[in-house]
Formats: sequence, C-alpha cells, structure tokens
Amino acid sequence: MEVAERVIQFEGSALARAAMRVAGWRVRFDGLPAPQGVAIIYPHTSNWDAVVGIFAKWAIGIPVTFWVKDSVLRIPLFGRWMHWRGAAPVDRRAANGIVGQMAEALKAARADGRFLWLALAPEGTRRLTEGWRSAFYHLALEAKVPLALAFFDYPRREVGIERFLMLSGDRNADMAEIAREYVTRIGMRPHLAAPIRFEP
Repeated sequence: MEVAERVIQFEGSALARAAMRVAGWRVRFDGLPAPQGVAIIYPHTSNWDAVVGIFAKWAIGIPVTFWVKDSVLRIPLFGRWMHWRGAAPVDRRAANGIVGQMAEALKAARADGRFLWLALAPEGTRRLTEGWRSAFYHLALEAKVPLALAFFDYPRREVGIERFLMLSGDRNADMAEIAREYVTRIGMRPHLAAPIRFEP
C-alpha cells in the first residue's frame, strides 16, 4: 500500500544542493511519512553511486544510517568520511542476525520516539546478480515500518525518494509494486542492474 503523507521535513544543506546543481543533478524528495523506516536504493551499479548518494543525503538533511561492507570503512580517510555521514559496517556472513537486531532497533526507536531510518542496496553489490537479497523486505515487514523507494537515474541526472510503501506480506504483489517504481530508473551501468526479484 502506498503511503502518501509526508509528516517529517528536513532543511538540508544549501551548499550540497548547490554542488549537486553544478554537477547537473536534481534531488527529488519532499519529506518522510514516519520517524522510522527502511529505504532501498536501486539501481546500484557503480562506485559513483556512493558519492552521489552521500551528497544527496547531505542536500536533503536526512540523518539516515546505511549499511556498507566493513572493508569500505577501513579505507583511510574515505572510511572515516563515510562513517561520519552515517555508514554502519555490515559483515555479510552475519546477515540474518543483523536483520533481527535492526528490526528490534527500529521497534525500540518507535517506542522511544527516536528517529531511525536505515538505507541499503537490495542488490548487495555492484556486480550483476540474479536478483535482490530479501533482508530489506523482512526488516520492513518485521518492524512494521514504511519502505522508501530511493533511486538513482543517471540519464535524467536525478536521485531521490518519491514513493513509500507499507508492505503487505504478499511477496509477489509487493515486488510487483516496487518494480513499477523502478522500471524507468537507469543506473550508470545499466547492464549491471539486477532484475527486480528475490534471488533464487
């Protein structure tokens, strides 16, 4: 089910918005429907996605947390900068445990009235895969929070979030709704975008 309300707004950085404009990018965003949620980012096909995404996050002003490979945060200077911008390390070998822990963190944040949004790339990698990992789905469903459909669109030079869903638990119907949002979104390397389906 689509969520239309936008109850939380951010001021963001005028400097970051100016930098995005100079680079030819537009940021599409008009607020969040709740203080807690999960955002998926698609398509993720290039290292440049991280740079564009970080500047968009700064331009919007949203204090979102996002998972990155733990090895990325060990890169001198860049790793520190990513951590400062909201990156949290993830060990892929412990993915199931991380999903459960994050669902509990989202529930606790809702109970306490704290802001907590997690952003992640459902493909899990820039390489071509057979489909999406399901962690985001289980997380949003278990925590009962909105799912934001964040996107990169390189031909249009747009990045942002325009749609939010509350998942129904019907995987086929939910993925079909998600696919409708992303059908026109094109990454920097389109041939590396995973099909919008769960991995076999």
